[in-house]
Amino acid sequence: MDIKVTVRAERGGTYVVDLNGEIDVYTSPKVKDALGDLIDKGHYNLLINLEKVRYIDSTGLGVLIGGLKRVREHGGSVRLICTNPQIRKIFDITGLVKIFGIYDDEEAAMRALV
Repeated sequence: MDIKVTVRAERGGTYVVDLNGEIDVYTSPKVKDALGDLIDKGHYNLLINLEKVRYIDSTGLGVLIGGLKRVREHGGSVRLICTNPQIRKIFDITGLVKIFGIYDDEEAAMRALV
């Protein structure tokens, strides 16, 4: 399986990264490159949309954590949109719900950034 990564600019300098597919050891470099490219260009408020992600493994989680660490160095933040109960459960079990803001839709996540 592959991952489709789409990046779009939103209001207030926030960039939305829409992910579609599976994030695993094979596809996570593509996600890492997309996040790294945004951060390298000085974009530190990121909203990662996981609504169409069917699977994420520890490598994918590591990519998200790495991105979060990098934006926090610049006073930025990463918010996640996640409605898939299986994916949400992974964040609950790993305790990552405590470090990522996780929202049910883009509007709620955008309000949290402001």
